[in-house]
Amino acid sequence: MPKKLEEVKAILGQSIPFQSLKLDLPELQGEPEDISKEKARLAAIQVNGPVLVEDTCLCFNALKGLPGPYIKWFLQKIGHEGLNNLLMAYEDKSAYALCGFAFALGPNVEPITFLGKTPGKIVPPRGPSDFGWDPIFQPDGYKITYAEMPKEEKNKISHRFKALAMVKAHFAEAGYTFQIDTSI
Repeated sequence: MPKKLEEVKAILGQSIPFQSLKLDLPELQGEPEDISKEKARLAAIQVNGPVLVEDTCLCFNALKGLPGPYIKWFLQKIGHEGLNNLLMAYEDKSAYALCGFAFALGPNVEPITFLGKTPGKIVPPRGPSDFGWDPIFQPDGYKITYAEMPKEEKNKISHRFKALAMVKAHFAEAGYTFQIDTSI
């Protein structure tokens, strides 16, 4: 997704050299951390080298974490209004945005996961609708949705920012050095 890549680059800057690859990975089911790990494992096999994969969830507390990792499909099928309707019967509109990055050094190395979580609530859509579920997620402590926030502000508090801060710290501590293969 171009918007995700744009956010990652805005948050990380040039601190970690990477390139985006479109890989054909299966849509996995399960818990978010397990999905991220398996995606990283499968991607590392495909590229025969190190990979960093990302998976994003929107979890409704009243629905015990659903739609969670299936948010992409829920959004495609029922849209922002439908997502709001899922909570109509519940008083609890609280939710959390969860971003999981998984890093695998190669095909035979157990992936490491980094989870960033931002609590908030589900609200009727507000703001531009060009980036997934951002118009219906209002982070705690704010009166505006992710979609209404300036990008710079969102990139300082988001679930993706929190997960990438852990990735960045891990890379700095481990002292990895990578060369990007431009032939891919």
